Amino acid sequence: MDTIPETGAKDNSWRALYITGGIAALLAVFVFRRNLGAELALLNNLGVIGGVPTTPLTSALDWFNLLHENPLAGLTFLNIFDIVEYALIGLMFLALYGALRNANKSTMLIATACGLIGITVYFASNQAFAMLALSERYNAAATEIQRSSLIAAGEALLAENNPDGIYQGTGIYLSLFLVLLAGLMISITMLRSDVFSRATAVVGILANSIGLCYFITLAFVPSIYWIPIPISAPFRVVWYFLIALRLFKLGKA
Repeated sequence: MDTIPETGAKDNSWRALYITGGIAALLAVFVFRRNLGAELALLNNLGVIGGVPTTPLTSALDWFNLLHENPLAGLTFLNIFDIVEYALIGLMFLALYGALRNANKSTMLIATACGLIGITVYFASNQAFAMLALSERYNAAATEIQRSSLIAAGEALLAENNPDGIYQGTGIYLSLFLVLLAGLMISITMLRSDVFSRATAVVGILANSIGLCYFITLAFVPSIYWIPIPISAPFRVVWYFLIALRLFKLGKA
């Protein structure tokens, strides 16, 4: 696939976005991956690093203590880096819209809208900064009454979404669903277009459809709810990498 197809990819006004989208795709999969807390816990279990909790954080006080003793670990477990990853995916989606918009404009509009809405929902649902602020206020509190009120505020946040629990908040589920759905729609459009290779399209379909199975297992077989995500991860790595290579080629054409 050395030539630029007749899909609008020749448009010079999109070149900068193609390059930006390619860089974003590489950063999203190799640097700011989703749920880096799991990788941090694995490194702790292997003895590479220390200071990471080995038991689930179930209360606001647990989170406050972790954020006070090890802010980076606490923010990582609160998925603060997922905010960066979702922002990078947003740039990738915009670049993919530019590359595929003439292949199926209506589908790409819907897919891009779903992806960007999901990303926005995640930004509003992630509570890393809110928990950090409460933790700092808790450690600076002078009275037991103040500490109790701050713990109550933290528990209220955890009631909506505890990143260390099995079940997440509605916003977290909605954002993940919309982003995976957008990825699946984009992959199907790739399959019907000559902008991206068939391999890129097939890998994308596998990555996103397997990822969507997470919701099926969570609803009906919660004991194995975690399985679809790690299965889809290798396909996602390859998909993002192939997307980046093609976007770079489109940007430099």
